[in-house]
Amino acid sequence: MPRRSVFVAFLSVLAVIAVVIAILPSPATERKQQQVPQGIFKLDHLIFIVQENRSFDHYFGTFPGANGFPRDAAGNIDVCVPNPYLGHCSPPYHTNEPIQLGGRHNDVHSNIDIDNGKMDGFIRSLVDVEGRCWKEPTQPACAPYVGPQLQPDVMSYMDQREIPNYWSLAKHFVLADRMFAPSDSWTLPSHLYLVSGWSAQCTDPHDPMSCSSDVELKSPQAQYHYGGEPTYAWTDITNLLDEHHVSWRYYVDDQTCMSPPCGRPITNQSGPVKNPLAGFTDVHENGSLGNIMFHRQYLKSAANGTLPSVSWIVPGHHNSEHPVGGGPVRTGMAFVTRMVNAAMQSPDWGSTAIFLTWDDWGGFYDHVPPAFVDSPGGYGIRVPMIMMSPYAKSGYIDSQTLSFDAFLKLIEDRFLGGERLDPATISRPDSRPLVRENVPILGDLAHEFDFSQPPRPPLVLDPTPFGP
Repeated sequence: MPRRSVFVAFLSVLAVIAVVIAILPSPATERKQQQVPQGIFKLDHLIFIVQENRSFDHYFGTFPGANGFPRDAAGNIDVCVPNPYLGHCSPPYHTNEPIQLGGRHNDVHSNIDIDNGKMDGFIRSLVDVEGRCWKEPTQPACAPYVGPQLQPDVMSYMDQREIPNYWSLAKHFVLADRMFAPSDSWTLPSHLYLVSGWSAQCTDPHDPMSCSSDVELKSPQAQYHYGGEPTYAWTDITNLLDEHHVSWRYYVDDQTCMSPPCGRPITNQSGPVKNPLAGFTDVHENGSLGNIMFHRQYLKSAANGTLPSVSWIVPGHHNSEHPVGGGPVRTGMAFVTRMVNAAMQSPDWGSTAIFLTWDDWGGFYDHVPPAFVDSPGGYGIRVPMIMMSPYAKSGYIDSQTLSFDAFLKLIEDRFLGGERLDPATISRPDSRPLVRENVPILGDLAHEFDFSQPPRPPLVLDPTPFGP
């Protein structure tokens, strides 16, 4: 071959090599691409806000597209629950009353309400006591607490007229319509499940193997009380967070006093049933009690862009939406809106997900039978859940089977390399009978996000849409 032809061929090969090199990513580019967070790793801040005592149907039974009240062919609510006090059945009714009586909510009454899946015991489970509005509904003082057919207010429901902010957030972000309370019981067991995946009673507060399942915790000795010694010996999620150097905070009402005597009047605080981490032995052993902070400190961290990786926020009693003593629903909604707005207006918003839920059903009617995972335990009756994030799917209704165990699962998958609260793997094993995060029917909260979409702007709402 002539030298010129050889030289031309050589140049052609060099040109091809140059093109290949140009289109291949450089090592620096590959490293940069690998450093860009993907999926749930775009979330650096998980916030869990837990209100009290409302069922899904009570707040979202008429929400468009959700699994709300059953309806007949004409579109009317097709529900009528036996009412032993009136001698006939009672249908749901709309209420605009700011305060409700609700019903009993513990393991015994949950079983009556559910009635082997018929979901028709919500009035029958009310306590048969003279003078109660469900028993003597024509008393003048009972007018706010009964419906137009004298139904007890466990059959009441609200919609966007009473809870406009909750409905706006649900329409704009994600509403879960199969979120079940973690246990068929009351506030304390639900909050124990929230942070540990279990509710138990322990014979030795320093021995995590001395605990056995208990979803009632009726005995005062089974409950932690402010100023007392730790009570809950099993291992909670903060033990894993501390081991992995993941920041966390549990935010309570500013008036909360965990070390009585307090030397000041207290009219509104987050009681120990809503603040169970203060009663966990491992929190004391790890020196992490200082991670329980006040709402004002959450607001400051949100404003400064210094939110921890994991935050739990619980209300004081007056803004908890608890029937009767919890204050008007609008007061609770205003509190939640301020907490949500703070996160949305934070420099951290771009990497945040907020989960708003309620700890139990409060005795209010719901038509969906709970899924079964263990006994005693749960799941309990359905509660609302709204997820808000720049990566939340828009106007999405999540119908996966969920419970508070899904919150733990997301924390573990995002920050702990998938490590579970599993006695077989954790450094501080306990005697829990079931790893609830691994239950096959449990959904995955990651499905509520679209991480390919451009981050969505916040939806900042007026905390007091009805006026101050």
